[in-house]
Amino acid sequence: MKIVLVGAGSLQFGLGMLGDIFQSKVLAGSEVVLLDINAKAVDRVARIANDFLKKEGLDFSVQGTLDRKEAFKGTDFIITSIEVGDRFKLWDDDWKVPLQYGIHQVYGENGGPGGVFHSLRIIPHILDIVGDAVEICPDAWIFNYSNPMTAIGTTVMRKYPEAKFVGMCHEIGWLDRWLPEMLGMERDKFSYRAAGLNHFSCMYQVKDIATGEDLYPQVLEKASEFFKHEAGYSDFYETYLKTGQMESHEAFHKKGSARKGRFEWTDKRIAKFMLQYFKLLPITVDSHFGEYLAWAWDIVDHRGILDFYDYYRAALTVEHKPEIELKVHERVVPIIEGIITNSGYEEPAVNVLNNGLIPDLPSWVVVEVPAIINKDGVNGIKIPSLPKGYLALLRNYCGVYDLTAEAILCKSKDLATQAIIANPIVNQVTRIDDMVSRMIDIQNKWLGYLQ
Repeated sequence: MKIVLVGAGSLQFGLGMLGDIFQSKVLAGSEVVLLDINAKAVDRVARIANDFLKKEGLDFSVQGTLDRKEAFKGTDFIITSIEVGDRFKLWDDDWKVPLQYGIHQVYGENGGPGGVFHSLRIIPHILDIVGDAVEICPDAWIFNYSNPMTAIGTTVMRKYPEAKFVGMCHEIGWLDRWLPEMLGMERDKFSYRAAGLNHFSCMYQVKDIATGEDLYPQVLEKASEFFKHEAGYSDFYETYLKTGQMESHEAFHKKGSARKGRFEWTDKRIAKFMLQYFKLLPITVDSHFGEYLAWAWDIVDHRGILDFYDYYRAALTVEHKPEIELKVHERVVPIIEGIITNSGYEEPAVNVLNNGLIPDLPSWVVVEVPAIINKDGVNGIKIPSLPKGYLALLRNYCGVYDLTAEAILCKSKDLATQAIIANPIVNQVTRIDDMVSRMIDIQNKWLGYLQ
């Protein structure tokens, strides 16, 4: 196999993904190409990788390049995780500028005006990557880890419907962290399924594998006691400030904490609300789920969101010893193995074109659903009818993705402005034009194409 990692100059993504690949016996003998726009960064990762392979005696070849078209020749799988510009400086703009204009967004990455600006900035570059892949290696599977996931996938599939494009996110891994302790069961004794939009998804089913018993009533009964003092990001950040130690990390498998949290319902006050009024458990925390809801501002754990942001910034910017670990951090390598071996296993969450998988949502939007992985690739599982209240929340945001995709493809400032006006969380519109113009001015390198 030939695997290309796009954005591999990042130590977190590059070394983390190399560890996933190198532990695979199925992928032994593969060629891995590290692709980045930063020569110094990609050379550093390539050097670390080749030293590691020599030390461990593993059968892989690794090389770095800045030439995307050359890298894609003969490629079987592309894994991409990119950002543009100064990640946190731009993120700060996405978050604080709408707040200054009176819009109560609780975070600025995926939903709300911040998510729209993030989408407008990053998606043109991802379209360039996918365009080259469709031309040079049309049979290659493309796995994307960049956010905003649903906006990216929806726009990509609108322009390149022939692309084998799959969005990957590790938020569903929270269920593997929460449910065993909540239910008092080993992970291999129960199954679950979740569905929705990326970062805006809920578990709709959980069953005892042996008996088929519906375990959701137990989740509804036990969640409050479990979450009330479960350690969260405010606790992790507090520990980091005191000791410099990171207790949690961004990966599929979430680290648990033996201690109880100092804060109540930290990061998970929307979960409390959804469990009470919709009888559903979100698969992620307040900062993500709250980006899509007008009323989130009223109930979220604001301290938890701020602490998560600062903790995440520290995790990505504090200098760590660069190292490769031979273990699975994310789910893309098991998926690749499943395609190669025709395993037919069920992956808990992928982001693929809806096309009827969730019948009550538009066919053109990318949805997050479980999937069967086999020689035919990533095959989304059709979801039974979801609760109408939950579907209403999901549908409220789909129009934003439609307008965002059209704004990018048409290079239209007017459509970008409409995407923000249509956003469910926007409650101030008298100065929208000024806000959009200011964002285009201060991020002109990335948003100047909007006319």
